[in-house]
Amino acid sequence: MAYDALVLVSFGGPERPDDVLPFLANVTRGRGIPPERLAQVAEHYQHFGGVSPINQQCRDLIAAIEADFAANGLDLPVYWGNRNWHPMLADTVAKMRDDGVRRALAFATSAYGGYSSCRQYQEDIAAARAAVGPDAPVIDKLRQFWDHPGFVEPHAEAVRNALATLDPARRGSTRLVFTAHSVPVAMAAASGPEGGRYEAQLRETAQLVAEVAAPDLPYDLVWQSRSGPPHVPWLEPDVNDHLAVLAADGVTSVVVSPIGFISDHLEVVWDLDTEAAATAERLGLDFVRAATPGTDPRFVSMVRELVTERLDPAGTTRRRLGTLPVWDTCPAGCCQPAPRPDRLASPQR
Repeated sequence: MAYDALVLVSFGGPERPDDVLPFLANVTRGRGIPPERLAQVAEHYQHFGGVSPINQQCRDLIAAIEADFAANGLDLPVYWGNRNWHPMLADTVAKMRDDGVRRALAFATSAYGGYSSCRQYQEDIAAARAAVGPDAPVIDKLRQFWDHPGFVEPHAEAVRNALATLDPARRGSTRLVFTAHSVPVAMAAASGPEGGRYEAQLRETAQLVAEVAAPDLPYDLVWQSRSGPPHVPWLEPDVNDHLAVLAADGVTSVVVSPIGFISDHLEVVWDLDTEAAATAERLGLDFVRAATPGTDPRFVSMVRELVTERLDPAGTTRRRLGTLPVWDTCPAGCCQPAPRPDRLASPQR
């Protein structure tokens, strides 16, 4: 099928202090989040000058994708639209229409299935097209990429690099801790006809990264960035609680790898580099946080591979390391949201 553009679809984030509360209002609109909770989260952004790193990380990734496309003879313009902050996706789709784009592929900055990490991006695209009107380009989302070598290998190399900074004499008491954004248990269970797609994919990624990076070390998948009311069950354990358990069990050193994310945005630099690092220090644990793919050339090349899969499905090898099912078009009814009061997960900031 012919396509004439690629659009990167991301979460968005504030880029100055005055943006923070309007951005959070966009994120939480219609969810009944109390003002005091928004003020608490706003302080996380103000800790970094009111700027989330995610928008600049998107700019850097787009520049790398454009260079990779040019170097490989792929003549496809790259656009960018966000869910919650400028450039807003509807404005980008309008620009694409005005530029004559008729059919585009979308790369979402999340590797996994699930409501917030996949289906909601589909809804964002549909809403943006509806806002633009009947002349809006058709936009087809690229497949999930949790087990693609271009995603797994940069994470594995980052884990190896992190391990190299720890005392080798403590290798026997070192543990790998993989993290991802927690979601309500009901939402996780609804992620796919077979149930639990989000968690299953993350467990497969953790296994693949661990096997490459450090097959001799034990590892765990834990959760971070919970933002829901206390009475609603979310995926557990939380990374901070898990660190306390590890310390009590005699673990001396941990490498924390945020496999749920593609770049070092706020939920990495605050929830892990700030809060989890402080927890580890209090517990006496050696703590190193592994990097995310960012603009690693293997990750950038992966984006091109996902595009060429759709441009030439018969002539392109689909590279995968895992065994869980994957598809280009999500089945109808998959990855349903949790009931409205529970819909507080935001796996990109």
